[in-house]
Amino acid sequence: MTPTLVRQQLPHAGAAPRVDLRARARDWSEIQERMLVPLYEAVYERLDVGPATRLLGLGCGSGLALLMAAARGAAVTGVDASPERMALARQRLLPEAGATRARAGARLVDGSPRDTLEPGAPAYTLVTAFEPIGCLAGDSEGLGGLLAEATPLAGRGAAVVLAGWGPPERCATTSVLRVATKLAEPLRSTGSWRPALRDDLEDVAQRAGLKPDGSGRVACPFGYADVDSAVRGLKSTGLFDAAITATDQVQVDKELTEALHPHQRQDGTVWMPNVFRYLIARTR
Repeated sequence: MTPTLVRQQLPHAGAAPRVDLRARARDWSEIQERMLVPLYEAVYERLDVGPATRLLGLGCGSGLALLMAAARGAAVTGVDASPERMALARQRLLPEAGATRARAGARLVDGSPRDTLEPGAPAYTLVTAFEPIGCLAGDSEGLGGLLAEATPLAGRGAAVVLAGWGPPERCATTSVLRVATKLAEPLRSTGSWRPALRDDLEDVAQRAGLKPDGSGRVACPFGYADVDSAVRGLKSTGLFDAAITATDQVQVDKELTEALHPHQRQDGTVWMPNVFRYLIARTR
């Protein structure tokens, strides 16, 4: 999950965690990103995304959601501040990057939404922020800044989709994410994990001047081949960055492994049912 929901770019106190950003982006692309496919599908189906759609993806990560929209005929533009994730998105979407399933009209822009502006180009009809918010202190403020830049590029009445974690009691992964809170306690900072709140998405939409126009919940189970894959996938979200800063990689890996044991099945796989929320809002 930019993620962001992008999480790895959110500031927090102390030195930045020492991580291999290329390896993290690869783990996100190969392990974690697919966990949100049911969310992408539900939103695209509800909004009838197709050839008439001009989509701007905020925090587009390694581009899976964009690829799915492009497969439905949409013209897609993605923006992300992570060079490592954007490099993987280019491999998926752009012919000049050697993508095997390149999509005509797809654009990827490093930086901020304002950098996607093209003089004379039609307004976006859909803006998506699929990286789930509501689990990091301060993440809604980061999303608010992106929306402030993005919504002027969309047409009046355009849909803006925000995503977040569902109620903690409906998300098995909550028990594992609490490891992040425990280990990051010395920092007590922006970037530390917290339980999702019921009105997280509505609060962001209100501050951005958007008009709510429906919402939904989607089952997004987290399934992994083994505990090692689960640890790598969960760390790729950035939700454990503050914990890594407060302790170290070894301690976080150890605590995560222990927390995942109740969710490991007899064949060694890890399975955690979760529910995610999305809010559809409209520009005014």
